[in-house]
Amino acid sequence: MVAAEDTRRLKRLTSELGIVVSGRVVSFFEGNERQRTDELVALLVEGQTVAVVTDAGMPSVSDPGYRLVAAAIEAGVQVTAVPGPSAVLTALALSGLPVDRFTFEGFLPRKSAERSKRFQELAREQRTMIFFEAPHRLAASLQDLADALGKDRRTAVCRELTKTYEEVKRGTAAELAEWAVDGVRGEITIVVAGADPSARELGPEELAAEVAADEEAGTPRKQAISDVAKRFGVPKRTVYDAVLAARDPGKTS
Repeated sequence: MVAAEDTRRLKRLTSELGIVVSGRVVSFFEGNERQRTDELVALLVEGQTVAVVTDAGMPSVSDPGYRLVAAAIEAGVQVTAVPGPSAVLTALALSGLPVDRFTFEGFLPRKSAERSKRFQELAREQRTMIFFEAPHRLAASLQDLADALGKDRRTAVCRELTKTYEEVKRGTAAELAEWAVDGVRGEITIVVAGADPSARELGPEELAAEVAADEEAGTPRKQAISDVAKRFGVPKRTVYDAVLAARDPGKTS
């Protein structure tokens, strides 16, 4: 049996390759993956072979397959993989960013506040970071990225990887956020350079001093705290507590 994310795409692929699928073909996509898994595991336990095929990506990696793999392993069924296109590794290889250590963060949160929080949590991450994003949220996500990790953070946006209209844009987070404003189509993978390991971590007194300097230059305290947090890749709460402690030593909230 072949469990295909899109049976029409499977038919087109096999037709172009001159392959005749002799087994039964069933749909296996996000909408029916949970219900279909039990059916497929039952067939596997009976001794049948099931091939999972997904579109323009690796099964289980932000594509259908994880539930079936986990259920098959639990049922004692042998599971193997035929390596195929993976946007994660393809984007990493094409990005021009360090590949020796990296982390895949999956899809970014849909809401700006949650995205900003995610980026703030990753501000000190030294490994190259890889994200998936929907095209209609790309510009906003890149702006949130620039705000949280710095406008000069090296970034690559990879579009339609391994497909006909493949495109890779490289630059700073701010440059790519501006480029994406006019709209981008297709499946998107974002690759972001990790934090500079040589950057020195500031202590509470130094953070408070940075805020004070910004205030003296005319920046309101709330904005100064936000700016310093972004500048040094630390949570705003950390900067706020540093300012509070500087005003009233021994007191934080």
